[in-house]
Amino acid sequence: MTMAPLKELDGQLGRTIKADNLENFSLSDGKLIVGGVALLTEVPSNVTLTDFSSVCKSSNAPPEIFHRVQGLSHHGGFLGFDVEEASDRVTNSLGKFSGRDFLSIFRFKTWWSTQWVGTSGSDLQMETQWVLLDVPEIGRYVLIVPIIEGSFRSALHPGDAGHVLLCAESGSTHVKSSSFKAIAYVHVCENPYNVMKEAYSAIRVHLDTFRLLEEKTIPPLMDKFGWCTWDAFYLTVDPIGVWYGVSEFNKGGFSLRFLIIDDGWQSVNLDTDDPKKDAKNLVIGGEQMTARMYRFDEGEKFRSYRGGTVLPPNVPSYNPMRPKLLIMKAVEIEQAEKQRKAAAESGVVELSVFDAQIHKLKSELDELVGTGKVSAEAHSSGRNESYGMKALTKDLRTMFKGLDDIYVWHALCGGWGGVRPGATHLKAKVTSCSLSPGLDGIMDDLAVVKIVEGGIGLVHPDQAGDVYDSMHSYLASAGITGVKVDVIHTLEYVSEEYGGRVDLAKNYYDSLSKSLVKNLHGTNLISSMQQCNDFFFLGTKQISMGRVGDDFWFQDPNGDPDGVFWLQGVHMIHCSYNSMWMGQIIHPDWDMFQSDHVCAKFHAGSRAMCGGPVYVSDSLGGHDFDILKKLIHPDGTIPKCHHFALPTRDCLFKNPLFDQKTVLKIWNFNKFGGVVGAFNCQGAGWDKKERRIKGYKQCYKIMECSVHVTDIEWDQKPEAIELGNAKEYAVYLNQAESLLQTTLKSKPIDIAVKPSTFEIFSFVPIKTLSHGVKFAPIGLTNLFNSGGTIQALEYQNTTVKIRVKGGGTFLAYSSESPKQCEVNGDEAAHEWLDKSKLVWNVTWDEEAGGVSEVIIEY
Repeated sequence: MTMAPLKELDGQLGRTIKADNLENFSLSDGKLIVGGVALLTEVPSNVTLTDFSSVCKSSNAPPEIFHRVQGLSHHGGFLGFDVEEASDRVTNSLGKFSGRDFLSIFRFKTWWSTQWVGTSGSDLQMETQWVLLDVPEIGRYVLIVPIIEGSFRSALHPGDAGHVLLCAESGSTHVKSSSFKAIAYVHVCENPYNVMKEAYSAIRVHLDTFRLLEEKTIPPLMDKFGWCTWDAFYLTVDPIGVWYGVSEFNKGGFSLRFLIIDDGWQSVNLDTDDPKKDAKNLVIGGEQMTARMYRFDEGEKFRSYRGGTVLPPNVPSYNPMRPKLLIMKAVEIEQAEKQRKAAAESGVVELSVFDAQIHKLKSELDELVGTGKVSAEAHSSGRNESYGMKALTKDLRTMFKGLDDIYVWHALCGGWGGVRPGATHLKAKVTSCSLSPGLDGIMDDLAVVKIVEGGIGLVHPDQAGDVYDSMHSYLASAGITGVKVDVIHTLEYVSEEYGGRVDLAKNYYDSLSKSLVKNLHGTNLISSMQQCNDFFFLGTKQISMGRVGDDFWFQDPNGDPDGVFWLQGVHMIHCSYNSMWMGQIIHPDWDMFQSDHVCAKFHAGSRAMCGGPVYVSDSLGGHDFDILKKLIHPDGTIPKCHHFALPTRDCLFKNPLFDQKTVLKIWNFNKFGGVVGAFNCQGAGWDKKERRIKGYKQCYKIMECSVHVTDIEWDQKPEAIELGNAKEYAVYLNQAESLLQTTLKSKPIDIAVKPSTFEIFSFVPIKTLSHGVKFAPIGLTNLFNSGGTIQALEYQNTTVKIRVKGGGTFLAYSSESPKQCEVNGDEAAHEWLDKSKLVWNVTWDEEAGGVSEVIIEY
């Protein structure tokens, strides 16, 4: 590794190259200046600033994007540097800053990133993906984004004395460089949301290796309700259990529209197993992380499913407690093995007692597994279309007519441990893993430990396309419509002999994109464990949806009993702040949750606003249908917001997790109004010394905050701009069931929010009708996102026409009582309360798709 020594910085001057068109930035006298303000000082003389048009003269981007970027090119430029000695990993200071608020995103695990704030370059965390600087002196925001140049990717790291370090690395000692012209991009704008949009558009035009969200089609499941099997079964998922899981939602009054069969369905085994048989008794996460895929179709428990097994009238019985019993037994085995290891490490020689206990527990697990093998396997008698995944998907769709999509899980490299060498026609090789020094500052992670322990069975990049086509073409023929691709960011571990991490990633990601187009409708993929700039800049030509948070953790894996509460706020912080950058490239997915969790309502409130799909991972029998009814229509569609949720401006440079001051506020749009959610996430956060996320009990308390209609960034959606210029608004507080009026000049609304609770504010412009009557439709108040239920709205003199989807109580602000309220052509009873609240009921009409036509006459 090469690094420019900080002791040589004094007196050295950075250089500006062809900066005639760079109106907002300049680099001189060792200072990076924006609008006359020194943003970075002590910039080394080997650092260069180059204007956008000098570097990017052409692009394959659509003309409208290219011209838009060109029109704003004077707002940005590229940072580079030269060093004397070529290396595969080069670190150089970009200069220093202190006393300036910043917001950043950094990787706290290999594949997950989160928010961090501070006031100095030294406050940054390792593997920072971008940093947003507040420049109030000129009313601007400056974004610095480490990007990709040639075979090198980059990240920001903290330096001493306020310095910002930029680390460029190839991931292979065979790939070296000493000169970088455009290894980071810097952009300035007066709007913190526009600066993200403009910067990532410019990077897209420059790199030409990914596409923006606006260029792509999103998966159809985005507007629907689904179920993921992971927390219900872990690795014990089986066809009968899946059928019972789907049927429970049907009995609860919901049409499940998509299903994700998570990890546990594949044909995988360990290196010590028979190469032609599945690994036995894999139950909980961790056990499978050294297993490798040995064939492309489903594992034996799915392969042996006989068509018609789950169809009435002879549906086999199934113990809903079976998955939990298996998981509990597997946890006992895991704890016993840890005890044996601890004893051995402490010098205990006689371990027979431990071995006997482990053997006993494993025998009990074998018995439990055997007990659960019902008729599906008993009927196995060969391999044809009457068996296996194709038969199961057919039966599921026969029974559950609304089930549009069935996805399955797989790792980027096939299985967690890749592909088993010699088991398929592919050239796979177990490749040892090497972690970048930049990951030294991240959190310890069982998945990383296991993957490093077993290595990855990496298929040669020349055959990467065959990996995905072999899997996906088979899955498509079996009735699978999409995939959740997990464990994505592992290629950086194994890139030494394959031209480095950038070249290896290009091979794999391009192959994945081609298979997605050929086999899975071009768009049906959920990306996960992918939150690093390599993926976003190289892997998203076709992928349009992905996770923006760590996994939903129903409890703290490190044993803090309070984690059941504080981890939920952490999840919301991940999702809301990551959406600022990821949302430029993919549609944010806030992940599943469990509807019977102690904080389920807290999660549900955020999902109602997030603008993405809603899905749960409920265990069999573990549902709170009352909560789900506040999120989902009976037909499995959702009253979704029209954008992706983002933090409000007054939260950008704050710490809503443990500063004991800030409530997380997020904003979004509905078709006829805007929404602000206030979520008390205080109580946990990143500890950079311990390198982990932990609880801060002193922060878990009631917090106060203020909400105003201007918290909504109305200009972020062209059709919402007019909504943001209304003279007056009706405001509905969903949890308090309170209706207020406000204006752009009114004082903010003050509220107190208890820990792990929330409030959702719906702002709707008030319309004055021809006779002076004031009116504003709020929507169905029995749903968290009331305004999302309104599909059409028309004002005609003294008449208001509303199309609403859903059933329940409709609320509107009305300054007078109407003459008549009509629902679907019939007069409907209504009430006018407190001289402002107009309420009436609508019922769910299945034949009309749940849609009602409402006419109000004054």
